Amino acid sequence: MSNPLRDYFMYAVLETGSKQYRVAAGDTIEIERLEVEAGSAHTFDRVLLVNKDGKVSVGAPTLAGATVAADVVSHIRGDKKITFKMKRRKGYHKTIGHRQELTVVKITAIHA
Repeated sequence: MSNPLRDYFMYAVLETGSKQYRVAAGDTIEIERLEVEAGSAHTFDRVLLVNKDGKVSVGAPTLAGATVAADVVSHIRGDKKITFKMKRRKGYHKTIGHRQELTVVKITAIHA
């Protein structure tokens, strides 16, 4: 996924769902569920960093006026995570499963 030539193009670091993602135009990423219908557009305004041809702009904490435009492709569920709890010699054991709700978005443009 990492392409050394990608460092010379424009990319941004955005924050959504308490996680940070490094994105460039044309990237497809899976993020935590957004309350947006599939097929519609969404704009991320919490942009932390923008690199435009080697010129880096860092926000404190975000860049004013910087946005990342994306199209919502679909809503999916992530892989199942299994948690097993046990206390030895007590007869206690418990299995818990979880699947995270995710949204697949395609980055269309970065506006700095």
